[in-house]
Amino acid sequence: MHIPTLISRKREGEELSAREIQKLIAGYTSGEVPDYQMSAFAMAVFFKGMTPAETAALTRAMMDSGDCFSHRSGHPAVVDKHSTGGIGDKVSLILAPLVACAGCRVPMVSGRGLGITGGTLDKLESIPGFNVHLSLDQAAAQLEKFGVVMMGQTERFCPADRKLYALRDVTGTVPSIPLITASIMSKKLAESLDRLVLDVKYGSGAFMRTKHAAEALAASMVAVGGEMGVEVFTVLNPMMEPTGQAVGNVLEVIEAIECLEGGGPADLRTIVLDLSEKIAGVSLPELERLLDDGSARRKFDELVSAQGGNPADLPRLGEIHRAPVIREMLAPITGELVKVDAGMIGQAALQLGAGRAKASDGVDFAVGFDRLVKVGGTILAGQPLCRIHARTAVDFDMAEAMVEKAVRIASH
Repeated sequence: MHIPTLISRKREGEELSAREIQKLIAGYTSGEVPDYQMSAFAMAVFFKGMTPAETAALTRAMMDSGDCFSHRSGHPAVVDKHSTGGIGDKVSLILAPLVACAGCRVPMVSGRGLGITGGTLDKLESIPGFNVHLSLDQAAAQLEKFGVVMMGQTERFCPADRKLYALRDVTGTVPSIPLITASIMSKKLAESLDRLVLDVKYGSGAFMRTKHAAEALAASMVAVGGEMGVEVFTVLNPMMEPTGQAVGNVLEVIEAIECLEGGGPADLRTIVLDLSEKIAGVSLPELERLLDDGSARRKFDELVSAQGGNPADLPRLGEIHRAPVIREMLAPITGELVKVDAGMIGQAALQLGAGRAKASDGVDFAVGFDRLVKVGGTILAGQPLCRIHARTAVDFDMAEAMVEKAVRIASH
């Protein structure tokens, strides 16, 4: 196969066959196709797009580039959820154990945070001892026993995606719907799922800024799921303000545990239940019961134990990771709270050290925000807008200035 011809055809907007796409991805994974040719191909896709059949072929080729989960015959429904990212999005920590309580298997392979978007793996690793580095064999054994596993991508799990994602990141080809679709869906479909729910975010704190762009991505992922025989549900959620009231690794875990015990912010609980209902195979009242009677929390404790953590540490997480500077930020005036800009809060959390600007950076588990006010309703002058957890007084001042820009109060 002559790769320059393939690139030229895609550049002219021609449709490639599934076999051509499969050979291209296999060659790239093995190193026969160099980065500079794959960069040119990615740019051609960025400008010319792909048909649903091409996108499905790309997804399948990336999925088949490494190992996939296999489940014994007669297994319970295998389900998962993926979010396109957001600020304060700790939904996975609650949904995975909750849906496992409903009798499903949840083999959740997650990622790390990058930029303003937090990562499920970073949040889990704020629990002392929690091990996200499992082999597929270890994951399969844990699924058999507890019904849920939350882990990172192994070396042999969608290696083509890992390689292509790194390339897209440095060649300006990240925001391409076919490439985003193939990246997300190859990893999720390699879990050998029966049902998948996608939480597609849009707004200032999301990758997709507009609802229109989010709808296009959702439609693309549903089409690929259909081509590959997996039932895919999508829910579009605005990301104008952070989800819940906490942003930052351990602070989000603490809030997730509150939700697992039947409490927590109303918006967080609503999103968890809405997404869970699509894949769990049980009714909404049953899911509410599993949250409220402690079942989901007990399942989370089992998950933590199985992956090297100690559930006894969970009530003490705020002490284990305690930022040196924790202070409230107060409202300067009385009025209606009309805006808490998710993107700006995400930037502030990143500056505090809760996220990473590039993949090789570390994260600070302790820093971030909690007790964040929610849009709507009246706030009084001197009332707390949030609590800032910072490493230094200088960091606190920086975060306070950014929150000031993020929050808008319409004075009465």
